[in-house]
Amino acid sequence: MNTKEQSSAQQEFNHQTAPTRSIMVNGLDFTYRSFGKETEIPVVFLQHFTGNMDNWDPEVTNAIAAKHRVILFNNRGVGSSKGTTPDNVLAMAQDAVSFIQALGYNKVNLLGFSLGGFIGQRIAVDYPELVHKLILAGTGPLGGKGIAQLESHLQKAFADGPDRVLINLFFSKTPTSIKAGEDFLGRLAEREIDRDTPSSQETITNQAKAIVGYGLATDEGYRLLQSIQQPVLIFNGNEDIMVDSINSYIMLQHIPQAKLVLWSDSGHGGIFQHRKDFVEQANTFLLN
Repeated sequence: MNTKEQSSAQQEFNHQTAPTRSIMVNGLDFTYRSFGKETEIPVVFLQHFTGNMDNWDPEVTNAIAAKHRVILFNNRGVGSSKGTTPDNVLAMAQDAVSFIQALGYNKVNLLGFSLGGFIGQRIAVDYPELVHKLILAGTGPLGGKGIAQLESHLQKAFADGPDRVLINLFFSKTPTSIKAGEDFLGRLAEREIDRDTPSSQETITNQAKAIVGYGLATDEGYRLLQSIQQPVLIFNGNEDIMVDSINSYIMLQHIPQAKLVLWSDSGHGGIFQHRKDFVEQANTFLLN
């Protein structure tokens, strides 16, 4: 297959059909899926606590892929990727950079959700030449309000049983938002072939330590946020129980080039509840 044929074949893939590939990163196999329009600067998705590639909403990834090359991946030790997941955000960010460099990219857009947003901020500061634009969703700054209270958040999420955890964490308690959560769970099951491996208990434990450590840290004067020089688009719902919504406003106040979209009647997973608005604004931001 020549290069043009291969490129055309890749564009025919979507969230539901893109094959899982692997690449060697510092001696370990990292798994990823790449699909969508062939663009010079791809959008690399940075996933939430416990999540793997199958936890992204296909209506979000496919709509972004209509305009950009989309790369979903499992960081070290997550899902089907090999190795041991670090227990701190700094190491997770370095692993993500190593993965991007292994793919041969010298410039990317980052879309970081929740824990992925912590990682995205760190990459934008430490590797400014690598990051073109940054989208942050359901996330917050180093030492942000309530981030360290992870155990309390999870206890509330499990109150209605394991089948309702994502709905309780990502959506608010209104009928509209709960219905959006149920629809979201249905879309997560749309990929029927080559499903990803669930994250191990070791990975979940280490990710939890990283989140708590990030929340307990201090950043006097929000110097880390002020060091982010790339354009940043911030999204959240108004009732985020995982990463208090006030953190989105704090990021807006201190990142030099930032815009905030805050939806009512929604929570941590606002980008999935309001996916059409999210994708429209995200694509416009990335293309301009």
